[in-house]
Amino acid sequence: MTATEKPSVLFVCVHNAGRSQMAAAFLSHLSGGRIEVRSAGSAPADSVNPAAVEAMKEVGIDMSAEIPKVLTTEAVQDSDVVITMGCGDACPFFPGKRYEDWKLEDPAGQGIDGVRPIRDEIRTRIEQLIAELLPAS
Repeated sequence: MTATEKPSVLFVCVHNAGRSQMAAAFLSHLSGGRIEVRSAGSAPADSVNPAAVEAMKEVGIDMSAEIPKVLTTEAVQDSDVVITMGCGDACPFFPGKRYEDWKLEDPAGQGIDGVRPIRDEIRTRIEQLIAELLPAS
């Protein structure tokens, strides 16, 4: 990444329907477009988890139009930071990339009350990630 390029982050979870979608939505929203954001999964679901959509709507972020996407080698290669969401997904490895695994509870099958704490933990981690990728100048 050069000084003129935006940092880029890829969030990966097997179904790309809950955790990775919430993380991508938070990063897009909170970074104000200063970070390129991707999300994908090795076995994408047909749709985003409705409880995750509802939980994000509560904090003013609409992800109702999002669609789970398949993980590609190119998405990993084109990202500076690759974050798996504690779901055991394996990503292609490229030297020079930053890889992290965020151990997060799976929101699948949980109602809104179960998804809220996961959403809030993701937000906290996203705020820290933004502080690391976009240090105050």
